[in-house]
Amino acid sequence: MSPVSLLFVYCVFIFVASNTGGRLSDLIRMTHLRTQLLMSAVGGLMLGIAMLHLLPHAGEILGSSSMTGMGALLGLISMFLLIRLFHTHDHGTRESNPGNGTDNGNDGETAGHEHHCDGHHDHGHSHDHAAKPKRFGWAGVFFGLALHTLIDGVALASSVIADASHGSWMGLAGIGTFLVIALHIPLDSFAITSVMSKQGWSSAAQRLVSMLFSLACPLGAFLMYLGATTILEGTGILGWGLAISAGFFICIALADLLPEVAFHDHDRVKLTIALLLGVVVAIGIENLPGHTHDHSPDGTVEHDHQF
Repeated sequence: MSPVSLLFVYCVFIFVASNTGGRLSDLIRMTHLRTQLLMSAVGGLMLGIAMLHLLPHAGEILGSSSMTGMGALLGLISMFLLIRLFHTHDHGTRESNPGNGTDNGNDGETAGHEHHCDGHHDHGHSHDHAAKPKRFGWAGVFFGLALHTLIDGVALASSVIADASHGSWMGLAGIGTFLVIALHIPLDSFAITSVMSKQGWSSAAQRLVSMLFSLACPLGAFLMYLGATTILEGTGILGWGLAISAGFFICIALADLLPEVAFHDHDRVKLTIALLLGVVVAIGIENLPGHTHDHSPDGTVEHDHQF
């Protein structure tokens, strides 16, 4: 399958996953524990793909460790500012009931925690962030998440292009980056519709916004593919795209993982196992047969990338 065809298939799956995430609470009861387990596993996968896939590819293309580090730093700082400005990672649980502190049969010990984590980065600590209205409401969350999902599209297209030229398992170029986005984007879409639901928006409005949000990643992928293969070919844009995307992934993963470590002691073993499972999956993907990173000076493959 050609890179452009594969990228199209990936974008279709991501579009479906995003729309499904918009009504995630209608399909499964998203308790605090379930949300955190999913976030931990995807966070581990995201860290693994950023460190083992995106950064190595970026370094090969740019030919400079300092430029690679600069690109990753730029991506990390940019995502940090995006989260700081728009609160883009409040993956709330819509069902919580602060009034009675119960969870109508949720998973064990999470009943006492879910109402404190109604936007999971507020975490109910003493600053009382949960009681404060969002500065930009749902529109701010939508705009911030759409921007970072647009960059997800850049990462996806960059990975597909890079893997297509380096070798990939069964021709599935960029499979690791695709899995990260496909597994994480439902949480982002769910965050938007959760905020809209709390602000009284209708289901029809939520579906419309979820549909619009689902187009962000394909748009970013299309623009990156067009730029890297035609307009800006040979300028190093692909390497910069990979490095910046790695910084984005690292920041997103840590934004999901660190607050839970800092403010909560519950479910530590389960969440740690989920995180390590995500990392193991990333290592497995990077060691699939046919997956290569190392190249000789004349651009030919020297040997398979193995740990």
